[in-house]
Amino acid sequence: MKAVEKGDKIKVEYVGTLEDGTIFDSSENHGAPLEFEVGAGQLIKGFDNGVVGMKIGEEKEITIPPEEAYGQYNPDFLKDMPKDMFPEDQPIEIGMFFMIDLPDGRKTPVRVSKITDENVTVDFNPPLAGKTLIFKIKVIEIAE
Repeated sequence: MKAVEKGDKIKVEYVGTLEDGTIFDSSENHGAPLEFEVGAGQLIKGFDNGVVGMKIGEEKEITIPPEEAYGQYNPDFLKDMPKDMFPEDQPIEIGMFFMIDLPDGRKTPVRVSKITDENVTVDFNPPLAGKTLIFKIKVIEIAE
């Protein structure tokens, strides 16, 4: 039976949890298996590498350290922005996400982490930065 290799297009079912057992994502949430090309850099490194060698029907649990997931949490990614840069008609709360335009034209989500009278502190770290991720993965298809 064929084992997954870099370059294969595969479909997997998965559940992603944090170390405390909190589920942060699953293929069931998306209503379909995850389809991707192994080794193409479409997914975090630890997930991409973790499926190599698996066979159809095989289930596996992999633990991915932050370095192979979304990186360590970086306090330098906190930025104070003047409150008047935010829409006046929308209340701002800690924990909210906003999309911000980057200088290169792309958009990125940022999370509000602090609010003062003048400023809103936004966090550019990915929400899962600094976290160890645990995935239960089942390979359901390897495309020929």
